[in-house]
Amino acid sequence: MTVMLSRLSNGMSVLTDRMDSVETVSLGVWVDVGTRHEPAAINGVAHLLEHMAFKGTARRSALDIAAEIEAVGGHVNAYTSREHTAYYAKVLKADVALAVDILADILQHSSFDPAELERERAVILQEIGQAQDTPDDIIYDLFQERAFPDQPMGQPVLGRAEIVKSLDRDAVAGYQKGTYAAPGMLLVAAGNVAHDTLVALAERAFTELAPAGAARTEPARYVGGELRQNRELEQVHVLLGLPGFAFGDRDYYAASVLSTAFGGGMSSRLFQEVRERRGLVYSIYSFSHSYSDGGLFGIYAGTGESEAAELMPVLCDEIGALAEGLEPAELERARAQLKAGLLMSLEGTTARCEQQASHMLVYGRPLDPAELVRFIDAVDEDAVIRVARRLASGAPTLAALGPIGRIEDYQRLAARLKR
Repeated sequence: MTVMLSRLSNGMSVLTDRMDSVETVSLGVWVDVGTRHEPAAINGVAHLLEHMAFKGTARRSALDIAAEIEAVGGHVNAYTSREHTAYYAKVLKADVALAVDILADILQHSSFDPAELERERAVILQEIGQAQDTPDDIIYDLFQERAFPDQPMGQPVLGRAEIVKSLDRDAVAGYQKGTYAAPGMLLVAAGNVAHDTLVALAERAFTELAPAGAARTEPARYVGGELRQNRELEQVHVLLGLPGFAFGDRDYYAASVLSTAFGGGMSSRLFQEVRERRGLVYSIYSFSHSYSDGGLFGIYAGTGESEAAELMPVLCDEIGALAEGLEPAELERARAQLKAGLLMSLEGTTARCEQQASHMLVYGRPLDPAELVRFIDAVDEDAVIRVARRLASGAPTLAALGPIGRIEDYQRLAARLKR
């Protein structure tokens, strides 16, 4: 693996991960602003901006953008997260210059045509409606809102429908102008690409970015509590969680190992005990989500109305049992799963590009796979027990959606977790 990093004259960073054995290049621009940087009054503007970037520039229509990249067999897309926004493409190695030109164009010269804005607003409102109709999707927004109430970290990425309906061109263009700045932007490419060539292309293309941004970051304040919605559904969807770990936390990797052993596959504790042995759920897994200044550790379960009452005490008991540590075979299996997932992902340009961008955004430097493997291998029984005890010290968050009448009250669940 050959990784090189440069900084342009405007402060934008450029990183390449060269893979001479492939014929393609995955590349993208990551911006260090997302949903948590939005004022509450314009929640959803970051996601709307991401959509509008593809709806025409001073020299390309929306159709031109799609047609030019698809004419060479490539594709372009984007996503918004709570902390970042990404615009990315995948092309053959001969078409890197075109991909850079398109990315630079949409990030610097988007026209935000009012007619296009109205059409895209309608699309996003449909997207919000679709999420509302997808219980195992919207349950995560409810969980996030309850874990981080009344603060940007708890806002939905898609935005709230009533706010999206009111966002105008000035709000979208103003948000981009105020937050998209060269020093907070990162161009990453993985594949058959020469570093110096990409740097030269970027130096010529990204000449009109703002020199500084004014995005505000309110510290995440985990609170916890419960949020229940009674709906006529076939299943009860439940998320039960606890305050987790930031990317830079000493226990970040230990939490990942613990989550993998706890609910990361068919051999995990949760799957074997809750689904295979007791038959209480169809779907169950655990997760460890991290942010720059906090995180969430939790369990998702989809269960029947009649099984919900039995399920919740079992989940609490399983969480409590983590304080006793993992069996040696469980620990080794979880470490092997994480390492295999990491190393297998390195075979594809898209995953390598995403991984390098993530490392730069979180740690400010690229990380070698061997270094990551060492971090995972260093997780021992003491680290797992320490993580479990740290989890037990926090207040739980419960989000439940569906026929929820048989889920016991929050205080009893909290008391079970403290035993």
